[in-house]
Amino acid sequence: MAVDKRILDEVALSEAEYELIVHRLGREPTIVEIGMFGSLWSEHCGYKHSKPLFKLFPARSRKVLAEIGAENAGVVDIGDGLAVVMKIESHNHPSAIEPYQGAASGLGGVVRDILTMGARPVAAIDSLRFGPLDSSHNRYLFTKAVAGFADYGNKLGLPTIAGESYFSHSYSTNPLVNAMCVGISEAKKLVWARASGVGNLLMIVGAETGRDGVHGASGLASRTLEAEAKPSMAVQASDPALEKLLIEACLELAKTDWLVGMQDLGAAGLTCSAVETASRAGNGVELDVLKVPCRETGMTAYEIMLSETQERMLIIVKPEFKDKVSDLFQRWGLRCHIIGQVTSDGLARVKEGDTVVAEAPVKALTEPPMYTYQVRKPRWLRRLQSLDLGDIPDLTPEKAQPVFLKLLASANICSREWIFRHSDDTNQADVVIPPGGDAGMLRVKGSGKGLSFTVDGNGRYCYLDPYLGGAIAVAEAARNLVCTGAKPLAVTDCLNLGSPENKDVYYQLKESIRGIGRACRKLNIQVISGNVSLYNEGHQGAIYPTPICGMVGVIEDISQRCDMGFVNEGDQVFLVGSGFDGGGLSGSDYLEMVHNLVKGRPHIDLDLEKRVQSCCLKAIKQGVVTSAHDCANGGLAITLAESCLHRGLGFKSEKWQFGGRLDATLFGEVQSRIVISVEPDRVRQLQALARSEGIPATRLGTVGGKRFIIDGYIDLPLKEMEAAWRQSLEKMLD
Repeated sequence: MAVDKRILDEVALSEAEYELIVHRLGREPTIVEIGMFGSLWSEHCGYKHSKPLFKLFPARSRKVLAEIGAENAGVVDIGDGLAVVMKIESHNHPSAIEPYQGAASGLGGVVRDILTMGARPVAAIDSLRFGPLDSSHNRYLFTKAVAGFADYGNKLGLPTIAGESYFSHSYSTNPLVNAMCVGISEAKKLVWARASGVGNLLMIVGAETGRDGVHGASGLASRTLEAEAKPSMAVQASDPALEKLLIEACLELAKTDWLVGMQDLGAAGLTCSAVETASRAGNGVELDVLKVPCRETGMTAYEIMLSETQERMLIIVKPEFKDKVSDLFQRWGLRCHIIGQVTSDGLARVKEGDTVVAEAPVKALTEPPMYTYQVRKPRWLRRLQSLDLGDIPDLTPEKAQPVFLKLLASANICSREWIFRHSDDTNQADVVIPPGGDAGMLRVKGSGKGLSFTVDGNGRYCYLDPYLGGAIAVAEAARNLVCTGAKPLAVTDCLNLGSPENKDVYYQLKESIRGIGRACRKLNIQVISGNVSLYNEGHQGAIYPTPICGMVGVIEDISQRCDMGFVNEGDQVFLVGSGFDGGGLSGSDYLEMVHNLVKGRPHIDLDLEKRVQSCCLKAIKQGVVTSAHDCANGGLAITLAESCLHRGLGFKSEKWQFGGRLDATLFGEVQSRIVISVEPDRVRQLQALARSEGIPATRLGTVGGKRFIIDGYIDLPLKEMEAAWRQSLEKMLD
């Protein structure tokens, strides 16, 4: 091997992979080619450990207009000639180093993924994981990431419609910042990221290229943080004002017949955008780095090709329209430059003036080696799943109330109002259900339809059983949408795990994908896009496996929407689905907070889940339901409390009859349950719907007053509960 191993380490290529490159080229690669192969063969771009597993996802449907992996974002038909375009991306390692810019550029990148399809971005969703907030460093990372995400979205006029955030020691040295964006387009006006048409021009528009982000894909995103020698180089600076201009200019261009294809310059920058667009079209590309506008002097071809400077787009245009394209961008205060053209030879050729510095077959660059392993369930996982509740004392009645208040004020359950307040209210014109409930909802302009969005995932569940944890992530996201009255339609997923070269982590990856795929098939939901973020490790080891499912649902008439808060005095409250079965303590917030245990094995019955969701959707559509709230983190008592606090209406329970443990009854996180309130004269209709679906509907109590009463165990004024719940996160951050 003629190359210095330090060069391979810099781009995360193994010696065996280097030898494969030599074999494919028939010669030693140039330094620019090494950088290009390293980026395109990285886990972030090449998915070399995960792509073979994607066949476990359901992806084909008549409503899916772009199959998973075929484009920058997933596209699903919502009728009336419209399509939803959506994608979730990770920016974990950059956010661990520079959280404000890491989160901001993470959102900026996924916004451009939507834009490149010719769709207008309409909503942002965040999914955050950090270490406990009793650490000043974790507080710094969290507050800066929240600010970076919100500031970028606010300056684009993009509402943050939903989100989630959780805290665990697992994420102390490697936080997760996942950004999701959703756009809407006329289905017939979608733009594809393909360098079609030999002789068509490659043009770059937006920011001038700098050295920021070199090795972002091959280095920072494809190695553990501890392996990164110069992490500061990989954090890109963002410019949302420039991004806003790009959005408007590119959407105007998308309406013309001058445009052939469009691609953002995200991970691996110009290398990825030029080579992948050529690959999708079955063509080659030739470009000259000296024609790329740079903001720093002395930049090498290597740096220009691998730079991840933000707010840049690659557009492929017909040569006869180049002047019109330039004029269009000039009107928006943007400059574009011709840097190359589409060729027929299937090669990616990079020149520096008259000198060829890289020339490799496009297929060689875009077809990295794929790795699969034969793995078994780890022995330590079997031990972790063995939870004997006989060794754990049950909750006594006199301790129920203080434990309830402690859970209500805990970091993983308390109000997220402090986060949502960062979003600018002036962006909320089309928001019909704001963030803070089970899911957010936007109206679809020009129709009576609404789109409901959520994002979900539970790292503890996946740590204890990655297959069931993956399935639960899908089921809970779908349940959240159903509680608003929307029919779940499609998933974009972000798979956050440790190093796939560790066989135990690979087992987690494979099983979580299998669980997501199984749940999606059962619930008839398609996986249309996603992202894999691996190598999330620090000195404490790998993070909890944390697959995140972003989901969209459609409601045909937004006037029929529903939300989580109790509405009327005297309404009857029911638990639809699994009743008082005494389970749900495995992996629960209660078990970790009270007993300092993360043990057991979560459970879900997907057949029951499907029937529960069907019942809830029918009840909302028929006007039977006045509120619906997914029973999840913290269990039944917390779910009821959240329904009370949403509008300030109290609750008084019946005398509950249960034969199991008190702690499981109050705080067990049993799946496939929804708390529903109905007017008294609608009770029989709800019970009939439940019977028709073959599911229990357990009467819980009555809405009313200003107290929260679970007979014999909890009796509190709402004001005291609200103080504990609403102010807790802000106090933790002081």
